[in-house]
Formats: sequence, C-alpha cells, structure tokens
Amino acid sequence: MRISHFNQAELAFRWRISPRTLERWRWSKTGPVFLKIGGRIIYRLEDIEAFEKASIRPAVAMAVPHVEAEHRAAT
Repeated sequence: MRISHFNQAELAFRWRISPRTLERWRWSKTGPVFLKIGGRIIYRLEDIEAFEKASIRPAVAMAVPHVEAEHRAAT
C-alpha cells in the first residue's frame, strides 16, 4: 500500500527538518499546500511532490580564483 498522506511529523522526517519549520511555513504561507481536517494537518503526497519539484534550483558554478587568474594572465 502506497502512503498518500503525511502528518507534520512524517513530512518533517522525510525532509529532515524540524516540525516547527512546517508550522512556520504554514503561518507564513510559504510551504507546501496542506489540508486541515478538524484540528489535524495533513499533506497529500502529490502536493509534497509538487512542492519538491517547484523547489528544484540549478547548481551554481563556484569560481575558482587561481583558474580565473591564470585565464586573465593568458589573455
């Protein structure tokens, strides 16, 4: 059986973050979409995966100072 819903503790464990971070994100409306059923907060797997996909960022190449200096000297 595939898990289709996560509670706050389960999602925090999945992402290795504090459950309080998820609370703060809900308060600031910056985290993943969630459901509030009664007093219970749950996250649907498809919303979690959509948030993860939207959070993908390209890698940034780090400048290596000695390589840049050698390149400038050669030109």
